[in-house]
Amino acid sequence: MTYILAIDQGTSSSRCILYNRDAQPVAVAQQEFRQIYPQPGWVEHDAEEIWQSQINVIKQVLQEKNLKSSKIAGIGITNQRETTVVWDRRTGKPIYNAIVWQDRRTADECNRLKAEGFEPLIQDKTGLLLDAYFSATKIKWLLDHVDGARAKAERGELAFGTIDSWLVWNLTQGELHITDVSNASRTLLYNIGQLRWDDELLALFDIPASLLPDVKTSSEVYGLTRHSDIAGTPIAAIAGDQQAALFGQLCNQPGMAKCTYGTGSFLMINTGRKKVTSKHRLLSTIAWQIGDETTYALEGSVFMGGAVLQWLRDGLMVFKQASDSEILASSVNDNGGVYFVPALTGLGAPHWDANARGTIFGITRGTTHAHLVRAALESIAFQVDELLQTMTLDCNEPITQLRIDGGAANNNLMVQFQADLSNINIIRPDNLETTALGAAYLAGIAVGFWRVEELSQSWRINQTFTPNLPPEQVDSLRHFWQKAVGRAMDWAE
Repeated sequence: MTYILAIDQGTSSSRCILYNRDAQPVAVAQQEFRQIYPQPGWVEHDAEEIWQSQINVIKQVLQEKNLKSSKIAGIGITNQRETTVVWDRRTGKPIYNAIVWQDRRTADECNRLKAEGFEPLIQDKTGLLLDAYFSATKIKWLLDHVDGARAKAERGELAFGTIDSWLVWNLTQGELHITDVSNASRTLLYNIGQLRWDDELLALFDIPASLLPDVKTSSEVYGLTRHSDIAGTPIAAIAGDQQAALFGQLCNQPGMAKCTYGTGSFLMINTGRKKVTSKHRLLSTIAWQIGDETTYALEGSVFMGGAVLQWLRDGLMVFKQASDSEILASSVNDNGGVYFVPALTGLGAPHWDANARGTIFGITRGTTHAHLVRAALESIAFQVDELLQTMTLDCNEPITQLRIDGGAANNNLMVQFQADLSNINIIRPDNLETTALGAAYLAGIAVGFWRVEELSQSWRINQTFTPNLPPEQVDSLRHFWQKAVGRAMDWAE
């Protein structure tokens, strides 16, 4: 058995990457799937389409290398987190579309629970804040709004899962209904200190325990696949995408931090065995569990990172492909006084404002589409800069180095602006697909394919970006950004 296969199920596409003994990718396949927007603030996926796209790319990779599944030592799964699927245990069919992490339909329910004073209890148990981002209120919405769903749930006929659970269910043809600690920790239902589903929270959200998957560690052999295209292969790792990226960046020591510039932007710092409770509205979460050792992390989430470039491409048709954004933005010397707050689905950390909306300030007769694109790129860095400043306060020490990954990490202009703005050294590795790599690492460890101490040899630096912007210019940029954010907040009613 000479390969590890990583399943990387993301918000906009499903991917499969095959890794050799040197932890180098030798085959990659990717397939996009539909984004469904039934009404403003709602975001859905067809869970069956996700499954079909994922098995398609697995087959493509195996066919490309002319491989039989017997050559695969293990499968690691990483996934978009919080996105919620509820399906019928008998038929295996979803009762409704998957409700995506970006979806805001349950914001009012979250506000009601906040007003009733439940947020401190929830933060203490789960490390999270009360927000529509997480799974619990999505599950409740499905049970309350799909005909017959609650009665079926009470009879134990339905199953809930984040996307990892849905994929494992299908890969094992219903034999396994599981998740791992990192995904469970994003549901608002899992007690991250006691490592168990919390009965008090289940009662609060009115969710029957029979819906829930069994919670496993992030690196162990859970069982074998049953699907004909890859039958008999060990499923050996599960980790939410951001936790997988932290592991893939080998940020395995306390104080090491990474930022993934994907659909959203996610900053995460390893806090070791210590669960750090944020005083500045960041999230405490489980990074991973290997054996008996649980590693925690502190996280800040930006909802609209690379997705703002998707919107400019697909919604406004400003350019044809995302890589054009750097060319356009580089054609002007600066943003021309334009500031773009991309709160297209509200604002995440540290604001957590579901009623904020996308806004563009500073437009004049001299503004061009190049200024708009540059402002959009800069908005990604501005949001991450807010998280870096906030995380420094929670950790009581500066973050001096940031490892980056994700599609937008290829954009040199944006990454250099991040280094300048945040006054931090930013390290970009050769392999930017660290989410899939982290899942592969965790699976490889579980099946004895790699030892932890070997992994550092496979991580190589592509480029280091160092800050060189005068402090007074940084202060001015931050001033106008904060001014713009303040005016974008609390817009929707």
